[in-house]
Amino acid sequence: MTEEHSKTTEEASNSYLTFKLGDEKFGVHVSQVLNILEMTRITEVPQSPDYMKGVINLRGMVLPVIDTRIKFGLPETEFTSNTCIIVMDLELEGDKVHIGAIVDEVLSVTEVGDSQIKPAPSIGNKYKSEFIYGMAHIEEDFIMLLDMKKVLSAAEMAEMAEKSEKQPAQDSSVTKTTQS
Repeated sequence: MTEEHSKTTEEASNSYLTFKLGDEKFGVHVSQVLNILEMTRITEVPQSPDYMKGVINLRGMVLPVIDTRIKFGLPETEFTSNTCIIVMDLELEGDKVHIGAIVDEVLSVTEVGDSQIKPAPSIGNKYKSEFIYGMAHIEEDFIMLLDMKKVLSAAEMAEMAEKSEKQPAQDSSVTKTTQS
């Protein structure tokens, strides 16, 4: 029984939610993902950083939402039917912080073995390499594995939390999740 449990724990520790930004594929560890939401109306927050699109109401909680494309230095794009918000659970100075991240399309949960993870390239990468802790080679694709704790600095998360706390949690109907 213990062997089965440790195998399940080991498998879970190598699971990544994969998503697309443009033509590139990225992965975040499933332990940091709380939910995936359909794209919804986002309330803008005055004087917030350009990558912070605003806030949404998530079950009565004000959730700051970032545009991952802008944060990674990619051009903004029109939202499509595949665009969605990944709700992340990140740690900020010992506290849990929830952040929504807009992505072009969620792909799947993928198991990545340790042997499939290679170090991130140090040159020639158009994304800031400090965000990427490894590259996974799965079948014919490379998936950039993100360290979400480095995508947003503690100061940036604190600023977003402060800006979003000033916003009222409005209209709880705007946070439908896809349920089939």
